[in-house]
Amino acid sequence: MLLISNIEPIIQVISILAIFVIVLSIILRKLNQTYIIGYILVGVLLGEQGLSVVDDKESVELLGELGVILLLFFIGMEINLIDFLKRWKLAVIGTLLQIALSVFSVFLIGYFFNWSFARSVVLGFVIALSSSAVVIKLLQDKKLIDTRIGKNVLSILLAQDIIFVPLLIIISQLGGKTESTENIVLMIIGAIVIVATLIYIYIKGVIVLPYSKKIYRDHELQVFMAIFLCFGGALATSFFGISPALGAFVGGMIINAAKATDWIHDTLHSFRVLFVSLFFISVGLQIDLGFVYSNLWTIISVIFVVYITNHILNTVILKVFSNTWKEAFLGGALLAQIGELSFLISSTALGLGIIEDFSYNFTISLISLTLIISPFWIALSEKLINWKKNNE
Repeated sequence: MLLISNIEPIIQVISILAIFVIVLSIILRKLNQTYIIGYILVGVLLGEQGLSVVDDKESVELLGELGVILLLFFIGMEINLIDFLKRWKLAVIGTLLQIALSVFSVFLIGYFFNWSFARSVVLGFVIALSSSAVVIKLLQDKKLIDTRIGKNVLSILLAQDIIFVPLLIIISQLGGKTESTENIVLMIIGAIVIVATLIYIYIKGVIVLPYSKKIYRDHELQVFMAIFLCFGGALATSFFGISPALGAFVGGMIINAAKATDWIHDTLHSFRVLFVSLFFISVGLQIDLGFVYSNLWTIISVIFVVYITNHILNTVILKVFSNTWKEAFLGGALLAQIGELSFLISSTALGLGIIEDFSYNFTISLISLTLIISPFWIALSEKLINWKKNNE
C-alpha cells in the first residue's frame, strides 16, 4: 500500500527502495557481505508478502531486465578473449560436465517422484548455472580476479553465459514450442555473426573504435557511445532471435579489445549499480514468504544437497584441470550457488507449461536463498582451507 495518494507512485517506490537499500547496505557492509543479499531482502520486505509497498512488480522487473543486459556487458568487459581461449578446455568441458552431471542427478531424484523427462532436464539446467554477479563481486572483493583460480572460475562463468542460449532453445523444444524455418535461419545467421566477431577480435588483438579521439575528449559522447555499444549489441542479437544479454556480453568483449574499459566503466557504472540492483529487488519481490515457511525444511534440505553437489562437482572439475586442491576447493565454493540466469530458465519453463506454479515458486525460493547464503558458504570454505593449512 502506497503511503501518499497525491504523489506519483513511481516516485514513492523509488524513494522507499533507495531508503531500504541504503539501510540494509550499511548493515551488510559492517557484516562484510555482498550488497546483492540486501537487494533481494529489500524486494522481500517491500513486496506483497512484506509491507506491500511495491505493487507494480512488472515495472521493476522490466528495469531489472535492463540490469541483466548491463551486467552481462560489464562481465564481457572483464573478459580477455585470448586469455579465455587459453582455458577453453576447462571452460567448455567443465561446463558441459557440470550440466550433464546436474541433469543426471536430478534424473535420479525425479525417478522416485515420477517427474517428467522435460521437468528433470529443466531443473538440472537450473542448478547447473552459477551466479556471475555474485561470484565476480566476491572475486573482486577478495582480490582474486587476476589469480589463476580467479581466471579459471571466470572462464567457467563465461562458458555458462554462452551456453545459456542453447539451454533456452532446448527448453523451448521440450515445451513443444516450434520455431519457424525463418527464425531458425535467423538464429543460425546470428550465431555465425557472433562467432565471426569473436574471431575478428582474436585476430586483431586490439580494436580501434570509430572517432575514438573525439570520444575520449567529450564526456557526453562517451555516455551515448557506451549506451550504444551495450544496448546496440543487445538489439542486434535480439533481431536474430538470440538473447539480448549475449549481445551485450559480446559488446563488452569488443570494449575490452578496444582498451576502452576505463572510461566506459566510469560512464556506465552508476547505471549498472541502479539497474542490477533493481533486477535483484525484482527477484525478492517474487519470493512468497508463506510458501517458503510452508516448505521450509524441504527447501533447506534441497539447498544443502545443491551446495554439497555443486561444490564437489566443481572442485573435482577444477582439480582435474591442474589446480591445487586448495584452489579447486575454493573455486568449487565460489561456483556452488545457483545463478541469476536460472530465474530466466524457470520463468521460460513455467510459461511453456513444463513446470507448474509449485515448482516455479520452489525454484525461485531455492535460487534466491542460495544467492543469499553464498557469501557465508564461501567464508566457511575459506576457514576450512585455513584450518587444514594450520594443521599440516
